[in-house]
Amino acid sequence: MRAEPTLPHLPSVLTREQVAETAASIAAMQEPCGAIPWAPGEHTDLWNHVEAAMALTVGGEVAAAERAYGWAVTMQRQDGSWPLKIVAGEVADASGETNVSAYLAVGVWHHWLLRRERDFVARMWPAVRRGLDFVVRLQLPFGGIAWSEEWLDGRPGRANEEALLAGSSSIHHSLQAGVALAELVGDPQPGWELAGGRLAHAVREHRDLFLDKSCWSMDWYYPVLGGVLRGRAGLDRLAEQWDRFVRPGLGVLCVDHNNWVTGAETCELVMALESLGDHDRALRLFAEMQHLRDTGGRYWTGFVYPENVNWPVEHTTYTAAAVLLAADALTGATPAAGVLGGAGLPGPFAEIGLRCGCPSPDRVAGVSAHPA
Repeated sequence: MRAEPTLPHLPSVLTREQVAETAASIAAMQEPCGAIPWAPGEHTDLWNHVEAAMALTVGGEVAAAERAYGWAVTMQRQDGSWPLKIVAGEVADASGETNVSAYLAVGVWHHWLLRRERDFVARMWPAVRRGLDFVVRLQLPFGGIAWSEEWLDGRPGRANEEALLAGSSSIHHSLQAGVALAELVGDPQPGWELAGGRLAHAVREHRDLFLDKSCWSMDWYYPVLGGVLRGRAGLDRLAEQWDRFVRPGLGVLCVDHNNWVTGAETCELVMALESLGDHDRALRLFAEMQHLRDTGGRYWTGFVYPENVNWPVEHTTYTAAAVLLAADALTGATPAAGVLGGAGLPGPFAEIGLRCGCPSPDRVAGVSAHPA
């Protein structure tokens, strides 16, 4: 019989009982079909849905997590994408976002590390493969990934041929998880590795070619959280904008022009810091954001100051999920604790077959990389 992973526990910050309570609060907001919306009555998108499923697994709500993964497979379209917004089982926004459609790979790899269930991986692998194939197809010449493809009259339409830095960084993480799963199931995907190398190169060398979303904190820390910038490069990246986005005692701003700190962004920065070995600052930020915790283990989305009010007036599953995943990263309680910082994932990908005009090692050596 499998021994269940220990729940995360941070003395004087978050107890195992509180972790279990927060996981139960996410499960309570899950719809009967398995979907996990942002909040009751709101929409579901696959990225945040998978994030919540991972948190459910960390918090011991395994049956709810597996219902969530089962629902995800039923909503995938033939081209490998998922609708962006689903409300009570109905598609509210049919466009296919690449970041959203890539993220199932991270969830399945996370579940494997915790549960070691090969049957689960085998069931999920076709959906992971179709999702990442859809994403790689939309890679732009400079290496970034087009952020979405429109849907018209039930069919794929025009691709929005601009890339988001945060979204592409998250896709890099998903490609790492996808390659790990491909190795596990014995179905190698060299095209994903090639795409991952081009993408990492773009995030490091061509940030000016992504859409300018620099007012959002996600654009600041996601190149670290997505596993592209490691070590000194990652620490330097976070140092660049620390004072711009971090509010001591409260958390991390969502955008630089509003006095609004948000729990999910704070916890994602916690995981980015932890992935770089900056445990002290990560733990301090995590402790400071606990002012967003409410009754029943739920978490407010954010906090506006100096008015000192929680806004919006809702508890979101994605905020609670980020809390549990950050708690796991900080404690190493489960075998999947480091996944969201890239621990144990393949990489760095070789930066070959570049199409951006930069020197490419394969061209220098006279070797032609097979195009993805």
